[in-house]
Amino acid sequence: MIELYVTTDRAGLRLDRFLALELPDFSRSRLQTLIERAFVRLNGKQPRTRDTVRRGDLVQLEIPPVEKIETAPEVIALHILYEDDDLLVLDKAAGMVVHPGAGNQEHTLVNALLHHCRTLSGIGGKERPGIVHRLDKETSGCLVVAKNDAAHRELSRQFAARTMRKIYLALVAGRLKKPSGTIDAAIGRHPIHRQRMSIARSNHGRSAVTEYKVLRAGAEMSLVECALRSGRTHQIRVHLHHLGNPVLGDKLYPPKLAKAYPRQMLHAWKLGFVHPRTGQWENFEAPLPQDFTDALEELPA
Repeated sequence: MIELYVTTDRAGLRLDRFLALELPDFSRSRLQTLIERAFVRLNGKQPRTRDTVRRGDLVQLEIPPVEKIETAPEVIALHILYEDDDLLVLDKAAGMVVHPGAGNQEHTLVNALLHHCRTLSGIGGKERPGIVHRLDKETSGCLVVAKNDAAHRELSRQFAARTMRKIYLALVAGRLKKPSGTIDAAIGRHPIHRQRMSIARSNHGRSAVTEYKVLRAGAEMSLVECALRSGRTHQIRVHLHHLGNPVLGDKLYPPKLAKAYPRQMLHAWKLGFVHPRTGQWENFEAPLPQDFTDALEELPA
C-alpha cells in the first residue's frame, strides 16, 4: 500500500494528475485504470478520476496482483554494470526499445530481462516488469531495473524527489554561446505536433531544469555534459534545441546543416542513487559507445 498526503503545491489538482506527478513510474492511463478499478482511496473513500485533491488529503494506492506477463522471454545479450537480489544497472545499447508497445512486441529490453531474471517488480504492470525509468530507443547508457516491488517503490521515490544523480553526454550541433549554464524552462506537449515536446508557459507545461557544461568544442559540434534536475520526456533534447544546439542525429528535433548520424547522439553516462536495501550511495558509469568515440575524433582534445 502506498500512502500519499497532498501538499499545498499539489492542492487543486485532479486525482489522476496528482498521482501521475507523485508516482512517475506509473503511466497516467494506468493510474486512471487503477482508480476506476477501486485500487485507490481518497480519505478512505472510493474516488472518481476527475475528483480534485485538497491540502492534507490522504491518497492510498493498493498495488494489484501482477497480471500474467504475456511478453516472451528472449535470449538477448545485456551489458550489466551491477546486479544483486534487488536491482540491476544496465548499459542499454542504442537502438533497443525498453518495453513492449505498439509495433514493438519483441526484441525489447523487457524481453531480455524476462530471460535473465527470476523475478522482476510488478508495479509497472505486465508490459513493464522491473522498469523504473526509461531511456529513448536511440539513447544509450545507464538504466536501473528493480527486481522486487520494495526496491521499485524506493527507487521511484528517489526519482520523484529528484535526489538521483543523472548525468548525460550529448554531441550537439555548433558551439554553445556559454561554456556552462542552467536551462530552466517548462516542457509540455507540442500544440500541433503531438509526438513532440516543446518549451511551454509554466502553467501549460511541467517545470524542467537542466544544468550543462561544455567539455569539448569545435566549429561544427560540441560535447556537452548535462545534469538533470528533473525528468521530463525528451528534456535534454528539447532544452538543447531551445538553446540552438540540438542533439546531432535527432530526427524529432533535427539540427540544421549538420553532419548526419544514424541515431541521436545522447548517452546516459552516470547514474547515482541510494541503494534501497543497504542505504548506501552507489555510483555507476556507462562507457562511451563506439559511435561516440569515433565522433569525438573530430573534436579538439
